Amino acid sequence: MITVRLLGGPAVEGDGRPVRLPRGRKTWALLGYLLLAERPPSRKHLAELLFADADDPLGALRWALAELRRALGGAVEVTGDPVRATPAPDVLIDVHALTRTAALATPSAVADPPAPAGPLALAAPSAVADPPAPADPLALAAPSAPADPLALADGELLEGVQLASCLEFESWLLVARHRTSAAVEARLRETAARLIAQGRAGAAVAYAQRAVARNPLEESNHELLVRSLAVAGDAMAAQRQIAVCRDLLRRELGVEASASLSEAADVGTGSSMVRPVGGRSAAISQLEAGRAAIAAGAVDAGVQCLRRAVVEAESCGDDALRGRAMLALGAALVHAVRGRDEEGGVVLHEAITHATRAGDRATAASAHRELGFVEVQAGRRETADGWLARAAELAEDDKELAAVLGVRGMNASDRADYPAALAWLRESAERAERAEARRQQAWTLAILARAHVLRGEYSQARHELTRSTDLIRADRWMAFLPWNQAFSGELLLLDGDLGAAGDELEQAWGMACQISDPCWEAVAARGLGLLSATRGRRDESTHWFSEAATRSVRVSDRYQWVRGYVLDAAAATALDQGEPDRARPIVDTLAELAARCDMRELVVRAQLHRVRLGDPGALAGARLLGGEIDNPELARMLTTVR
Repeated sequence: MITVRLLGGPAVEGDGRPVRLPRGRKTWALLGYLLLAERPPSRKHLAELLFADADDPLGALRWALAELRRALGGAVEVTGDPVRATPAPDVLIDVHALTRTAALATPSAVADPPAPAGPLALAAPSAVADPPAPADPLALAAPSAPADPLALADGELLEGVQLASCLEFESWLLVARHRTSAAVEARLRETAARLIAQGRAGAAVAYAQRAVARNPLEESNHELLVRSLAVAGDAMAAQRQIAVCRDLLRRELGVEASASLSEAADVGTGSSMVRPVGGRSAAISQLEAGRAAIAAGAVDAGVQCLRRAVVEAESCGDDALRGRAMLALGAALVHAVRGRDEEGGVVLHEAITHATRAGDRATAASAHRELGFVEVQAGRRETADGWLARAAELAEDDKELAAVLGVRGMNASDRADYPAALAWLRESAERAERAEARRQQAWTLAILARAHVLRGEYSQARHELTRSTDLIRADRWMAFLPWNQAFSGELLLLDGDLGAAGDELEQAWGMACQISDPCWEAVAARGLGLLSATRGRRDESTHWFSEAATRSVRVSDRYQWVRGYVLDAAAATALDQGEPDRARPIVDTLAELAARCDMRELVVRAQLHRVRLGDPGALAGARLLGGEIDNPELARMLTTVR
């Protein structure tokens, strides 16, 4: 078996032993680009990207392609114009092994989720299809592959390959490194959570430790490690990890760890509850009471009821009931309680395990969707795609499909895949309307309106936003209203109606603070920052952007797109106000966040801010990265920036 390693020092191995390697860093750069490009690049593009400084760029490209064929033999076929790199069936590409989606199980079977799909995976029509997923949910979907694909994940993408003279390639590589690192981190986290749910917490510890090592400033990684250690029975190590995380966050970020970090050491979904007393009837009663309390806004009481429902369901050994109770608890932790996505994720994994045993497709579909939603908010696109694709396979009615498609559309919009986002969101809204699921329809229309705002399609955005707001008011779903008010205020600001914009944004801010939702607070404060800047109130604008940035990271399970949206506006405003020193660290933070979370339009916007900061290579990088994004507004920005 041939393995092409792009993570760490690049290498080609045959049955674990090194074989003849391509010569030169540019040859490795060419191989990496061909294997990870979303679509086959033309020879002209490759020559300009990597060999523009050669006397004969196309001739230099031909030599590099010949060198690849010599070194790789028939392991990877490199042909054509555009150039396609097609691995042979028995060739393993380490990045593909970590990011590609394994074949989905048949719709009639409830199974573990597939391996996630990656935006870096080769998109050539002639590429070899992935083989069926193996029985072991942690096994790699490739023949003769090691049982654990994460064993291949060591080091950064194309480590040691640096081409200072190729600025466009360096821009692409920087983003690809962040994306790949984030994809590996997501797989480590997913594997650890699944192992905990399977009762194999001892095995989960190693994966959680590697996630912490890859991204030590992400509190949720530490929380997952603490939970793994606690469930595995190592209470002392769990407490030590809590202390390590607190010191690290305080020293490096100047913030205190959230309460959910220490609470992760309280093992089990029912650790703080009384012993079961009533069995099945009590479980159903507590489940219904918990759902009703959550719907009425009594979150703490509702979560406590749902925890009791889980314990009662466990005592009577009913897998279907346990699955439903765990789904309700997991969804409540994800949506109703801030900072509890890690605990909610583990509970949802357990819900899938029990639903699988019971053959309960509906519960399994909803649990997959909820896990997908968690991954979307965290900016882990590949794992989100995997969960949501499986949820769509399992969904059986318009109501559930509307919910799944809505989250898929949200994920695609965050990634700036607007054609897919618009298609999924429109179908979601139509299915929700047929199912008379008014809240789902309102939510989907609001996300659709946001996509139109980002594309500069303001009339369409107003239309969808009005429909969404009418549904929200009719259903008295006031907890969601601040999101719509913030975007309505932004549209009014773009129209130049500052008075009406101020009214909408101030109402959004007030209600968001009353609800204590950091996401809503951040988007409202962002709008107020833009309004103040438009009015020429510089200090007030700076204050509001500071508030927005603080609110956007107030909890560990933050919505990363909102954070990026805030940083983009703050950077642009600082540059407009002639304060490059204030803008520069904001742009740096935005660039890294957007790359790690695969928010491609925000990656391009960060590059455009760097153009304004005087970076000579930023414009070429922005055009390379932005050329594949179907957004008229972004295209306008790319042609007008100076």
